[in-house]
Amino acid sequence: MSARTRRLTTAQALVRFLSAQYTERDGVRRRLIAGTWGIFGHGNVAGLGQALVEHADVMPFHQGRNEQSMVHAAVGHARQLNRLSAQAVTTSIGPGATNLVTGAALATINRLPVLLLPGDYFASHAADPLLQQLEHPVEADVSVNDTLRPVSRYFDRITRPEALIPSALNAMRVLADPAETGAVTLALPQDVQAEAYDWPEEFFAERVWHVRRPAPDPVELAAAVEAVRSAERPLVIAGGGVHHSEAEQALQAFVDATGIPVASTQAGKGSLRHDHPADLGGIGHTGTAVSDDLARTADLVIGVGTRYTDFTTASGTLFQHPDVRFLNLNITGFDAHKLAARTLVCDARTGLDLLREALSGHRVREEYVAEYRAGKDRWDEVVEAAYRAADDNAVPTQTQVLGALDAIVGDDDVVINAAGSLPGDLHKLWRSRSPRQYHLEYGYSCMGYEIPAAIGVQQAAPGTPVWALVGDGTYLMMPTEIVTAVQEGLPLNVVLIQNHGYASIGGLSQETGGERFGTAYRFRAADGTFTGAPLPVDLAANAASLGMDVLRAKTVRELHEALAAARACGRPTCVYVETDPAPTAPPAEAWWDVPVAETASREAAVEARERYERQVADRRRHL
Repeated sequence: MSARTRRLTTAQALVRFLSAQYTERDGVRRRLIAGTWGIFGHGNVAGLGQALVEHADVMPFHQGRNEQSMVHAAVGHARQLNRLSAQAVTTSIGPGATNLVTGAALATINRLPVLLLPGDYFASHAADPLLQQLEHPVEADVSVNDTLRPVSRYFDRITRPEALIPSALNAMRVLADPAETGAVTLALPQDVQAEAYDWPEEFFAERVWHVRRPAPDPVELAAAVEAVRSAERPLVIAGGGVHHSEAEQALQAFVDATGIPVASTQAGKGSLRHDHPADLGGIGHTGTAVSDDLARTADLVIGVGTRYTDFTTASGTLFQHPDVRFLNLNITGFDAHKLAARTLVCDARTGLDLLREALSGHRVREEYVAEYRAGKDRWDEVVEAAYRAADDNAVPTQTQVLGALDAIVGDDDVVINAAGSLPGDLHKLWRSRSPRQYHLEYGYSCMGYEIPAAIGVQQAAPGTPVWALVGDGTYLMMPTEIVTAVQEGLPLNVVLIQNHGYASIGGLSQETGGERFGTAYRFRAADGTFTGAPLPVDLAANAASLGMDVLRAKTVRELHEALAAARACGRPTCVYVETDPAPTAPPAEAWWDVPVAETASREAAVEARERYERQVADRRRHL
C-alpha cells in the first residue's frame, strides 16, 4: 500500500469515512453521524457488520429490534439536536430493507436527516436470485430498495467500490443542508461491501460541513417590511423551522418589538414559552380558540418555517379575511412560495433578526394586543378546567393525565407523541416551557414512533427526563424497542393510556358517517357476536415482560404519585393508566377535510354528508 492509499473493504471505508464527518454552525461542531443502528442478516452481516466491529473505536453501535423503529430513534436524535447530528441505520436485504420505508417517509416529510444503509443483491449477479431478492421480469437492476427512492432526498446504489467516494460526499451534503435534508439512502450490494479497494487517504480526512444561515434577498426583505407595516391584524405562524434554526430568541425579540401574536403548528409549538403574552398556542384543526379566531380575521399571515399542512390551514378554510395575504419566511423556496405568498427565502433566525431591525419602531395597535391577550386569558381558563380533577380518587380522563404530567415535569423534560387522540389534546392544552419540551411528530403522524424516538432523544440528551405518551393502539404497533432501552440502560418513561380502542379515529368515523366501525377493541363472544366487554389484554404486564418497571395508577392521586416516582426512578419505567372514556378535551375549533360518502342509505352517513357540504363551501384557494 502506498503512503497515499489505504486498502480497506468498501464497508470498512464507509465506516471510517462517516466517523470523520462533522457539522458546524455558529462555531459549534458536532459529529454528523453520531452512531449506527443495525439489525444484521444476510446482506450486511459480513460487510457492514464486520466493519462496525473492526472500527468500533470510532463508530458507536446500537442494536435495534425493528428496522422501522431504528429509523424513528435516529429521527428523534436528529430533531433533539436541531438537525445538526444524525445517525445511520443498516439492515439486511429483503424485509429488513423494506421495513425502512415508513421511517424514511417520516424523516423526509419532517425534513429530518437520517442515513439508511440497506444491504442489496450481488452487483456481480454471481448468485442470482438471492434469498429474499425481488426478480423483475424486464428490469434486472431493480431491487426492493427502489421502494426507498420516492421517500429519500438522495439515493444511490453502490455497484463499484470507487463509486462510494462521490456518493458518500453527496450523501453528507444533503444530510447537512437545512434546505435539502431528509432520508438519504445508500444501497449496498453485499459483494461490494466486502470487496477491497485502495482508497485515497484524503477520503478519510476530517471534513466539516458548514450549516449555512442564508440571509434574505434585499428586495424580498423590503417588500416584507412594507407588508408588515401596512397590516392591521398580522399573525405569526411558527413552524418547526423556528426550532431547527434555533430561532426562538429571535422570534421572541421580533414579537416583543412589534407586538405581533404567535400561533404554532405541531412542530413549532414551544417557539415561545406558553406564558409569554403573545403566545396563543396551537393553530388549525387542533388549535386553540384564540389562535383560530385571530386567524380568521388576520389580514397578514407570517409563516416562519412552516409547511402549511391541512391541519394548520383547516383544509383551506381557516384564513377568511377577504384581503388576507401571506408572507413566508422559509429556508426552502418550495415552502416559502405556498399560498401565493410574498417570500423571504432565508434562515429563520437570520430573517427574523433582519426583519425586526428593518421594522424598527413599528408596533401593532394596542387594541389588537388587548384583544388577543384577553383571548389568551380565556383559553388559559379552558386549559385549567380540562386539567383539573374534582375528585382525586376518581378515574382520570385523558386531559387530566396531561394535567398530572404538567404538574410533574421540569422545564427541560421532553414529551413525545405522534398519533391518536393525544396530538389534538396536546396541541390545544400543553403548556410548553422550553423549545425542546414539546416533541410531536405530526408530519407523518406515525403510530409506533414515540418509544423509539424517546430512545433517540435520550441518546442525544443524556440525563434529560423523556416521556413517551402512547395510547393502547399505538403501543400495540411497536413496543419492541422497550427491550433496546433496557439493554442500553436508558431511563425513558412511557405513559401508557388504555382506552380500549382507536379513540381518535373512532370519533372521526362517527363524525363522517362510519359509525365507529372497526375502531374499538371488543371481545368476540362464542356465538360470533361482538360485546361491549374489553379484551382480556394486560398491556402493563407486557411492558413488564419486556424489562420495564411498571407502575399502575387507577386514580388521579395514584397517577400523580406514579409519574413522580417514574421521573425519579432512573430506569425504563411505564406508568399504566386506564382512563375514563368520557371526552373532556375542548372540541375542534376549525374543520378538517375528510371526504364523506356522496351517496349512502344509512342515516348517519347522509347526515354526515350534509355537514360536509356546509363545511367544504368555506374552502378558499389563496391566489
